[in-house]
Amino acid sequence: MADQTPEQKVQNEAARQREQEEQAALPYQWRQTLADVDVDVPIPKGTRGKFVNVVIEKQRISVGLKGQEPIIEGSLPHEIKLEESTWTIEDQCLLTLHLGKVNKVQWWPHVLTHHPVIDVQAIAPENSKLSDLDGETRAMVEKMMFEQRQKQGEEAKKREVLERFKREHPEMDFSQVEME
Repeated sequence: MADQTPEQKVQNEAARQREQEEQAALPYQWRQTLADVDVDVPIPKGTRGKFVNVVIEKQRISVGLKGQEPIIEGSLPHEIKLEESTWTIEDQCLLTLHLGKVNKVQWWPHVLTHHPVIDVQAIAPENSKLSDLDGETRAMVEKMMFEQRQKQGEEAKKREVLERFKREHPEMDFSQVEME
């Protein structure tokens, strides 16, 4: 972003401002990690669980007060794990949905497919630990790390052999040698 023209900076700032206004106009607030999405839906003060109607399906949600039109309802952009998805009421005025993502390496552009999108390229991911990852993802990351260490070790050995050969043969010109 450092190489932007002044015009691009203005356009990006305008897009960011428009995105913030669109998100603020939604009947909920939301946040996400790579593993899950949390959706906060304001409800009338004093609301208890028996007065709400919450439906959580693999790719659809609905939240509302019994006997009324849903506050939010629609299709999710990606599937969720039902066994990792829950809802709670906090302080009798805020219903929080916790949705466990199936694909834990993908940012969601929105909660409901008919709502405005966010720029997922602008998301700065949080640092995570290997122990936070599910078994399959962790195995894949550990394999990649092992392969990277192996590659670095092989490259170091090649450099070491070349340096030893240079010392043993000072009469040779090594200025054009490239390591791959």
